[in-house]
Amino acid sequence: MPGPLIDLLWREHPDAPSTGSRGPRARHSLSDVVSRAMALADESGLGSLTMRSLAASLGVSPMSIYTHVTTRADLVVLMADAAHAGMPLPSFGRSGWRRRATRTAEANLALFLAHRWLLDVRDPRVALGPGTITKYDHELHIFDGTPLDDVQRDAALTFLLDFVASSAASRLESSSSFEPIWAQSAAGLQHYLADGFPLARRIGQAAGEHMGAPYSASQAWAFGLDRVLAGLAEIIEADEAHPGPHRYPRDDPARG
Repeated sequence: MPGPLIDLLWREHPDAPSTGSRGPRARHSLSDVVSRAMALADESGLGSLTMRSLAASLGVSPMSIYTHVTTRADLVVLMADAAHAGMPLPSFGRSGWRRRATRTAEANLALFLAHRWLLDVRDPRVALGPGTITKYDHELHIFDGTPLDDVQRDAALTFLLDFVASSAASRLESSSSFEPIWAQSAAGLQHYLADGFPLARRIGQAAGEHMGAPYSASQAWAFGLDRVLAGLAEIIEADEAHPGPHRYPRDDPARG
């Protein structure tokens, strides 16, 4: 029987319990199973991944998969942690926090584009894994040299990564498939908009001409990331100007 999820996540740690058994050696290791599951999810999405399809891909019986991992939910946690472990961590060097944040955002965007199924993983147990913790520890160093306290560092990193996830989802949902739809619908839409929505027509036309399309992922990314950095700078620079303990307004007892 597989051990607890925490032991499966940390199976490479020197202090992890031994997984050896007296039975015949399995054809595939747990790492093999996780890697193949990731490949299937990359190809067809997380929704299409089942224990049966995974077993068929590995050429084993479904029951063989359950000797490695107890549930599909546990498997998905292992997959997400493995994806985090495989993400190249950006070098920070002596760069300032803005450059570190930008490199981190770009690295996470690349991760989501390579493994779009990560956007569908909501299991909080992913945070327990070594790959995820290593990634988290590295990314917290974005704010080295700033006056942010520990709670603010965590909140600032979450703010940055939430933007990346949202941008990745929008980028993956938008594609050139809209172009034929627009070609077929533009004339009809103009007919229905002829007598109304002047602001939408004016701005939509200006934005569309500027981007060359109804939506530009690259322009949305650049604009949004600039706004995220500006928002973080407002907090960081305020704390630099007025050092000392910081409380979020919602945590101030005097505010009720």
